[in-house]
Amino acid sequence: MASKTFDFSDTSEEKEEKKPQGVTGKEAFSYGLYEQVSNVADENHPILIIEDKSGTLVHHVSGRFYRYDERMSFEYGRSSDQLFAAIHAVDTRFIKLITYLADNHEDVRLSGHIVDGYYNVYKIRAVDSAGLRRLTSEDGFLQNVIQRLLASKPPKGEKQEDEAIEEKSVAEDLRMTDVTGMENFLKVASSVLPDNIAVWAKRNLMMARSQSISPDERRHAMRALAMMLNIHWQDAYFPAIDPVEARRVLDESLYGMDRVKQRIIETIIQINRTHTLPAYGLLLCGPAGVGKSQIAYAVAKILKLPWTALDMSTINDAEALTGSPRVYSNAKPGKIMEAFSEAGSSNLVFIINELDKAEAGKSGMSPADALLTLLDNLGFTDNYVECTIPTNGVYPIATANDKSRISDPLMTRFAVIDIDDYTADEKKMIFERFSLPKVLKRMQIRPEECVITDDGAKKIVEIYRDQPGVRDLEQAAEHLAAHALYIIETEHKSSVTYDAGDVEKILTEY
Repeated sequence: MASKTFDFSDTSEEKEEKKPQGVTGKEAFSYGLYEQVSNVADENHPILIIEDKSGTLVHHVSGRFYRYDERMSFEYGRSSDQLFAAIHAVDTRFIKLITYLADNHEDVRLSGHIVDGYYNVYKIRAVDSAGLRRLTSEDGFLQNVIQRLLASKPPKGEKQEDEAIEEKSVAEDLRMTDVTGMENFLKVASSVLPDNIAVWAKRNLMMARSQSISPDERRHAMRALAMMLNIHWQDAYFPAIDPVEARRVLDESLYGMDRVKQRIIETIIQINRTHTLPAYGLLLCGPAGVGKSQIAYAVAKILKLPWTALDMSTINDAEALTGSPRVYSNAKPGKIMEAFSEAGSSNLVFIINELDKAEAGKSGMSPADALLTLLDNLGFTDNYVECTIPTNGVYPIATANDKSRISDPLMTRFAVIDIDDYTADEKKMIFERFSLPKVLKRMQIRPEECVITDDGAKKIVEIYRDQPGVRDLEQAAEHLAAHALYIIETEHKSSVTYDAGDVEKILTEY
């Protein structure tokens, strides 16, 4: 794309001409504002624009921001020959961040592109006072904030802050765990949080710093705050998804199941029309091993969302899901809140495995029923966090073997898809096209080294005809592949072939 300059009028209030503190003979000018929705920063989508009337700015330049009231400038050059350049305009999402850098006299290195007397800045790094070495901790915090702001929308008001969602891989490395880091984040990017969570966060920050409450209360406030700030709070707007690509992902992951795939594609088309998730999640019902969890993972891949899984068969108390109140010293958040924290995003696919196996809790309340508020898309409140979190970006997918054991209130929250067991022909095809190639690849065995005849494949299906699903087929493939590898290594054969008799002998006698 061609480079371009930005012509923005100065929207800040006119003030008496003043200069940055400690600066004499250098002008600091008020700046203009502009809005953009790009989630990347480059020469055509700059974070801010600096005037380069002197023609001394270069591709990389180190220095500091200075401000007085609403006026801002950038100081750069050698200490013996300091130069100041006026800030021409700032992306509205980054006003608080630039102000924070100026107020704290942070040393930074800018990267930008110069065109027609303007320096379009698209990268800011935290460096040492010499402007050479990158500071790991400070730069980690800075890049975290920048990536979140880039992914956010312009603020509703000129002077408001903004939010963004950083990439998950970066989030894992830059999680905020100390009070100072969280305080700084709230200073520069609290608008990336939903309004109620921003208010909640400031209150909990005060508690984390307070000396008038018990150490346990401070610890709980700190833990809850860290969880909430490290979740990337996104709008529940979902871009269009290519149905053809979605079908390719489903065909790649699952054999057959045309009716199931059709329902999923219908859901994708609905999202494309409304740009929101359906009001109901999916409940996949069928015998073990038919691929219910695999369907859920495929949907997460299609939606390009992180996923988290919750195994209801291991939960015997509703409090395990809803968390315990902070009045207890051993209080902790529930598994639902922990799942949000681990996913690092408010938009995710929530996989609820074995929904039909949730037992009644100590209080008589079924853990499964504690899911109702999560499934209603009205917000979920964890007893430990004590704050309602939005759930309209959550797509629940539950699995169950016996739907008759699921309560009616829960059933009404899902679109139910019944999945029948595979036929013998389908199981044979799955073994030949999926199970065996998958095992051979994992064991680093070439296909020609372990050959199973057509009669051999039929015999495998016959042996496991009374077992639902296809998990036993993969175990059979692994058994045969391991046997072939043994023969190849010990008898120095180049290939092993198994017919029906060989299969029966190995799988039933060994």
